[in-house]
Amino acid sequence: QDTDGYFAIKGVNNPEIYLQKALNYDKFISTTLLLYARDRPVGSTETTNTATATINILIEQTDTKPPWFLPCTFINTEKSICISSPYTGRVNISEVSMEPLTLQPGPIYAVDPDYTLNEKIVYNIVGGNTDQVFSVDADTGNLTMNKAVTSPDSYLLQIMATQVNNVQKYSIGSVEIKVINKSDNPPYFESKVYSGMTFVGLAPKSFVFQADDPSSPLMITAVDADFPNV
Repeated sequence: QDTDGYFAIKGVNNPEIYLQKALNYDKFISTTLLLYARDRPVGSTETTNTATATINILIEQTDTKPPWFLPCTFINTEKSICISSPYTGRVNISEVSMEPLTLQPGPIYAVDPDYTLNEKIVYNIVGGNTDQVFSVDADTGNLTMNKAVTSPDSYLLQIMATQVNNVQKYSIGSVEIKVINKSDNPPYFESKVYSGMTFVGLAPKSFVFQADDPSSPLMITAVDADFPNV
C-alpha cells in the first residue's frame, strides 16, 4: 500500500517491527504487512517449512501542525502547507461600531489541520493595536471596537491563533483595518441623461464623443456629497 521502505524487521526468533522513517498521516491512515517465516536459513538445501501472517496496522494522527487561518490555499500536492490571505475591513472615523466588524474574505477563523484531533483554538491580538482600539473574542475570533478611531491612519493587526492544549502550536494572521470618513449620502450622476455619438468603422476602444460637440469626448461624472473635493 505504498508504504515500502517505511517498515523493517529485526531479530530472528523474536523479531520486532519498527519504523525506518516517519509516516505522513495525510498519505497513510492504515497499511497491511505480510510477515514471512521459515525454519531454515535462506539458501538451505534441507526441507524448509514456511508460514505467513498478515499484520494490519492502523496509523493514528499526532499533533504536528500549527493552526491554519481560513480560507487558505494549498501550495503543495500533499496539502500539508496552506497559505492564508490577509483579512481586511474598515471603520468610520470618530465612530464606534457596536457589532463585530465585517471582514473580507470572511471572519477571523482558524482550525487545527490535524483534523482527527481538532484541538480547540483561541485568539489574541499580539500587535498593531495602537491605543487598544480593537478587541478579539478569544473563542469566536470576532473583532470588535473598544473606542472610536480619531486618526485616518490604517491599522495592521496581528492576530495569534493558539491551540489550547499546546501554546507552542500557533499561527499569526494579519488584519488590515482601513479608517474612512462616514458615508451618509449615495453618489449621483451630474446629469440624468447623457448623449453621445460615434462613427462607423472606428477601432475598438475609440472615444465616444459628445452629441452636441463631436470634437470632445463624452464625459460621464458622478459626485458624492460626503466627498465634495474628490
